[in-house]
Amino acid sequence: QVQLAESGGGLVQPGGSLRLSCAASGSGFIINAMGWYRQPPGKERELVAGITRGGSTDYGDSVKGRFTISRDNAKNTVFLQMNSLKSEDTAIYYCHAEASNMFRLKSDYWGQGTQVTVSS
Repeated sequence: QVQLAESGGGLVQPGGSLRLSCAASGSGFIINAMGWYRQPPGKERELVAGITRGGSTDYGDSVKGRFTISRDNAKNTVFLQMNSLKSEDTAIYYCHAEASNMFRLKSDYWGQGTQVTVSS
C-alpha cells in the first residue's frame, strides 16, 4: 500500500504563489508517474500537472506558463509551484501516484486533498 501526504495549501491573494508538496511512502513499490489534480467547487476533477519518473511533464491548459511540477525520485516526492494565482485556481488539490508492486501490477493512489483558496 502507498500513502500520499500532501502539504502546502492555504489562502493566497490573486497574483500570489504557493508551493504544494506530496510525499509517497510505503514499501515494495516503485512510484511511476506522479501528479496533481484539482476539483473546483461544483466541478469535475481535472488534471493540473503530471510528471513521469524520467521527468517528462504534462500540464492542463489553464495552468501552462504559471505552474511548474517537479519531483525528487530519491524521496518519492512531487512538488507543484503555483505562480500568478487566479481566483479560478481555487480548488481542492489532490496528489496522485501510479505505483508498481513486485509483480509489476500497477495501481493508482490518491492523497486526501489540500485546499487552495485564491481570494483578496
